[in-house]
Amino acid sequence: MVSIYDFTVRDREGKDVSLADYKGKVLIIVNTATECGFTPTYADLQKLYERDKDKDLEILDFPCNQFGQQAPGTADEIHSFCTGRFGVTFPQFGKVEVNGEGADPLFQWLKKQKGFTGFDPTHRITPILTGILDKADPNWRLTPDIKWNFTKFLIDRAGNVVRRFEPTADVDAVVRPAVEELL
Repeated sequence: MVSIYDFTVRDREGKDVSLADYKGKVLIIVNTATECGFTPTYADLQKLYERDKDKDLEILDFPCNQFGQQAPGTADEIHSFCTGRFGVTFPQFGKVEVNGEGADPLFQWLKKQKGFTGFDPTHRITPILTGILDKADPNWRLTPDIKWNFTKFLIDRAGNVVRRFEPTADVDAVVRPAVEELL
């Protein structure tokens, strides 16, 4: 049976990193973008990371340019933006695709573990997202594909994918309590 620890990803410099390096830690794996309506989520994730990194929380950031071309630039340019604007200190990896034929194997596996959970109907960006997605594919709600930037997967200390949070999930109100349960 495949485990999250069987995957190897590329860091910002293109070097291989085994996810086995993160055994025993609680992980949040997130696809991100620097020019997105959800980009301020970086600040919320950094706050969570600072609070819980000493309790073995790791946030693994994978920039993705698949949604509205909202992650332009090189991995180094993205990193400079994130550290300069949001003070990001959690690990940032190379750019990936999360859907389609070119999807990174890690994200293919994550989507099989936890499919789409629905957007927060009260979030101000939900109507915009549903409008964009309805035009692209009327059946988008039925697929496990990642729908937009800042989709987060929560992994427990044993490497199990326990939750998926869509971009509209509030980090402080929704993600943090789920992380606390695992720490």
